[in-house]
Amino acid sequence: MMTKWALIGMLRITGGAMLCALVFVFCPFEWMAAIHGRLGLGQLQYTPLMSYLTRTLSALYASLGAMLLFISFDVRRYLPLIRVFGVLALAGGVGVTALDAVAGLPRFWTASEGPLTVALGVVLIVLARL
Repeated sequence: MMTKWALIGMLRITGGAMLCALVFVFCPFEWMAAIHGRLGLGQLQYTPLMSYLTRTLSALYASLGAMLLFISFDVRRYLPLIRVFGVLALAGGVGVTALDAVAGLPRFWTASEGPLTVALGVVLIVLARL
């Protein structure tokens, strides 16, 4: 029973955090450029493609967050989907870690984004063994 509540909590925390990306679908590009600069990533130049990619990626994160919140209300029914999401997070986290390193992102970014996604995948896979 505790495992079920841990899984529900993990889905809701992760889903809620991912849903926060919705802000960046609509925020002014200048906000994104300011955050980019504060993170030490240099100046973010506006181009239509950059605007499109940042906003659609934010929308994708928000959509996945909404999905995780939705499935958290009936984890038994959606266990197969939770397992798939866990495997995708695990594999994606490894890929993102490599991509971040190759792209030359700051160490704090490379050391957090991918490894935390891998950890999420592992936790979901373990907890989904109800």
